[in-house]
Amino acid sequence: MTIEDIPAVDRALKREYRAHRAPIIELIEAQTHDPFAVLVGTILSARTKDACTAGAVRRLFAAGGNTPEGLEQLPRERIEELIYPVGFFRDKARHLKALPGKLREKFAGVLPKSVEELCELPGVGRKTANLTVAVGFGLPAICVDVHVHRICNWLQLVHTRKPVETEMKLREILPVKYWKTWNSHLVSFGQTRCDPVRPQCSGCPITRFCHSPKKTTREQSPRR
Repeated sequence: MTIEDIPAVDRALKREYRAHRAPIIELIEAQTHDPFAVLVGTILSARTKDACTAGAVRRLFAAGGNTPEGLEQLPRERIEELIYPVGFFRDKARHLKALPGKLREKFAGVLPKSVEELCELPGVGRKTANLTVAVGFGLPAICVDVHVHRICNWLQLVHTRKPVETEMKLREILPVKYWKTWNSHLVSFGQTRCDPVRPQCSGCPITRFCHSPKKTTREQSPRR
């Protein structure tokens, strides 16, 4: 895949995305229109399946954990109970409990809009920060998780070893108009079709560009 192929691949990914349910973070944004809620949901979603994250988000938000004020009032032990069994729930509860205080201390209680500033908050890495900027604030940002990293390498759009390297490379080559949606399209594609172990290659709309060692079908041209 070359840079010139990006529009055709994106169109194919967009069709796949629209055919399936949106990833959980997009659903949170659609339901709340609140960047802080998106941040909390993204922290909970790390290394956790969407169905599990959705349940944790629903319970935590119902208890008031969708605002800094409400989250600060919840004891850490109660947060643990509400978000269990998300991955690393004890660490996430500790981060969430510290989040309102750190937000007030560093940013006067106002959630920042930059990736670098968001990364100063507890439990927030570049993936979480980028997703909050892109989905929560609707600003250009490239969120790279395992799906984005793997699929971009399988497409040979990048040749990188770590997600952060993929992010930096995509910042160089991906047109800004694709930044906000690239993660959503590839995450949905990775969850519904392009499994890392057993990808559903039959009928894949971007198989022409794929160089995955797991590829099992003959090349097909995507619709243009």
